[in-house]
Amino acid sequence: MNRREIGNIGEDAVCAFLQKNGYTVRDRNYTVKGGEIDIIAEKNDIIAFVEVKLRKQGAAVSGEEAITPAKKRCLITAAERYLLSISEDKSARFDVAVVEQQKNGRLSLKYYVSAFDASK
Repeated sequence: MNRREIGNIGEDAVCAFLQKNGYTVRDRNYTVKGGEIDIIAEKNDIIAFVEVKLRKQGAAVSGEEAITPAKKRCLITAAERYLLSISEDKSARFDVAVVEQQKNGRLSLKYYVSAFDASK
């Protein structure tokens, strides 16, 4: 499997989780110059920009640790451009989903609501 196919495993799991919890998935893999957002979802007039990190059990760097200041800046840039592109006045936040693939292939998911803010 290539990186995109592996990433889709985690993103599919997170989309299923979000939909089960009342979110509407507005977009996936939204890409602009300077950034990319894995999932854009909405619930109660709040847009959640979701970064998904898939890791194998026992990975050297956790999904949480992979959200570096540089990654946050890229996410913020993409989110700003997305919000400018829609003609809706919505509140927004940045969530992080960490998906861990167990040795038996099962997935576990940790979801962080408002994991960071847009301050650069």
